[in-house]
Parts: sequence; C-alpha cells; structure tokens
Amino acid sequence: MANISVLLCLVITILVASGFANGSGYEPKEKIGVYELKKGDLSVKFTNWGATIISLILPDKNGKLADVVLGYDSVNEYKNDTSYIGAIVGRVANRIGGAQFTLNGTRYKLVANEGKNILHGGLRGFSDVVWKVKKYKNGGHTPSIAFTYHSADGEQGFPGDVIVTVTYTLLGDKQLSIKMTAKALNKPTPVNLAQHTYWNLGGHNSGNILSQHIQIFGSKITLVDKGLIPTGKFASVNGTPYDFLKPQVVGSRIDKLKATKGYDINYVLDGPAGNKLKRAAVVHDSKSGRMLELSTNAPGVQFYTSNYLQDVKGKGGCVYQPRAALCLETQGFPDAVNHPNFPSTIVTPTKSYKHYMLFKFSTTA
Repeated sequence: MANISVLLCLVITILVASGFANGSGYEPKEKIGVYELKKGDLSVKFTNWGATIISLILPDKNGKLADVVLGYDSVNEYKNDTSYIGAIVGRVANRIGGAQFTLNGTRYKLVANEGKNILHGGLRGFSDVVWKVKKYKNGGHTPSIAFTYHSADGEQGFPGDVIVTVTYTLLGDKQLSIKMTAKALNKPTPVNLAQHTYWNLGGHNSGNILSQHIQIFGSKITLVDKGLIPTGKFASVNGTPYDFLKPQVVGSRIDKLKATKGYDINYVLDGPAGNKLKRAAVVHDSKSGRMLELSTNAPGVQFYTSNYLQDVKGKGGCVYQPRAALCLETQGFPDAVNHPNFPSTIVTPTKSYKHYMLFKFSTTA
C-alpha cells in the first residue's frame, strides 16, 4: 500500500511538472459553436473557442463586401493556431519577463511559453479554452453576444479564481463595441486582456498592409530589450519610425526595424486615464476606401504588423505571409507586474477590471 501511495505521488508530480495541471490536458466542458451578429451591411462571426472574431464583413467605397480579418475556414483550425488570430488573450496579454512576478510578498512562477518568458497567458491562455455563451441576441438595434470564462486559481501559475466576460455589440452605423470585464473571486491577481484580431481593410486575401495609412495617438512608447520585455523606461516617438502622430503609410519606414522585422511595440496613449474613451488609432485603405477608427479606455496599444506569420493557410486557401495584416491590441502596459511605475494591472475582490474598445468603420471616396 505504501508503494502504491509513493507511485501515485510520483505520477501526480510528473503530471504537474509536465504542465497537465496547467491546462495541457484540457478537456472542454462547453460545446464549440459559431455565432453571427448582423446590423445593416456589417456582419461579424465569432466562435466561443477563445471568444474569437472569425470574420468581419464590410462594404468598400463601391459597396462591394469583403472580409477584413484574417482567419481560418473551420473552428478546428483555430485549435491549432499559434498566432492568436482573432482571439481574446489573457489572463495577462503580451509578455511577463522571466515568467514570474511578486505580489504582496509572494513570488509566482508562471508557465513560460516564449523562451524564459510568458506570452499571452502561457501554454494555454484564454485564446485556447472554450468560453461559455452567456447571452446571445442577434436582432434589434444592438445585436450582441457575451462570452464568459472561469479561470481557476493556479491556472498557468496565476493566483486566484477569476470570472472573465467579453461582450461584443453592434452599435449605430457600422460600429463594434467590445467590453471586457474581470472579477477576482478570492485573491489579488494581474489581469490584462487584449483582442488579437488581424486587420486588413483591403480584405483578408488582398496581400500586405504596407500601403495602408495609420495614425496612432501615442506620443511615447515603452522601451524593450532584445526579448521584447519592457525596460521600465519610455521614449518619445518624435523623429523615429514609430511616429504616427500624423497619418503615415505603414510601410514607409518599416524596414528600419530590422530587429523585430516590423512593428511590435506598445504605445502610451495620449489622453485621460480611467474609463473615459480616448482615440487610439485610425487606419485607412485608400484602394477600398475603408476606414477603421479605434477608441479605448486602456492606457496602451500594441501595434503589430504580423511580422512572424509565415505560410499560414487561412480562409479560402489564402496563404498568409508576414505583414499580411496589422493588430491593434489595446492593453495595460506589458510586464506591468514587474514595473511599479507602470499603471497597475492588479485586480482584487473589491477592484474589478474593465476594458472597452470601440471600432467605427466607414468609407471614403
């Protein structure tokens, strides 16, 4: 009997060490489905795998419809995705240096998945779990869908149970609202969610985004080391390839960024802190006339030009390559848990998390 107990302990130890307890043996409880919201000539499809946007169809200046987000033909393909295409990422988006942090005197070791660091929540972050459909209304003036997920204490090494809800709503004339909330049930914990859609306003299969124009309302960036971990310092964008305070062609200076093969940096957004929305970015594709305006209450936005997409087989057989799309991930600052001078990303049972994004789509002649 003693030998059996020792053997059981050994098996449990091996399972924990191998990551089974942190999600690699994940068994979904909810069914995976596809859901659509439609209002006028804007239609968006989602799956509850990762609370993911899988298509967003918009007219161009001539009324021709096109899907302007990268994605896959089937939900099953999202399960094998390694680029977080269209998904909600968390518990903590972006990177945490050394996959560890100290909170209230306790050192937490997380599940590293990018060398020694953790990216977008670990080996199985929120992008790789099945969310529960809490509410679904495809009709009326404000079609909406709400996904919720219970992240358990110890998941990927993070402390405390957290209930996360993401609500997508179509508003007004071609507007998509995204509301992300999180409540810590029993322990303080970092929470920093991001929506990781890959945008190409010319259409997901139209080639690269280098000729599109972008304006980013951030006059500073958070400096990073070679591993893209923030140093804790800020730098002005003035006179650098990162300066998009006025609209610029995406590809006009991108080749100067050889270390990252393109843009992959957090902008410190100008404007008020708190829950009031401020402008984050405007993107315009002159060929189609489509325009995207993004507002948020988050302090930062990660501008990423899909530098590491490589031979990714997407919708309709389209093969996505580097710079096929751009991401605008509004967020708290990366690695904020290890930089006291950054805005806090800690939530507690008495302090919840609220993150808003508002996309306004339009066309110009």
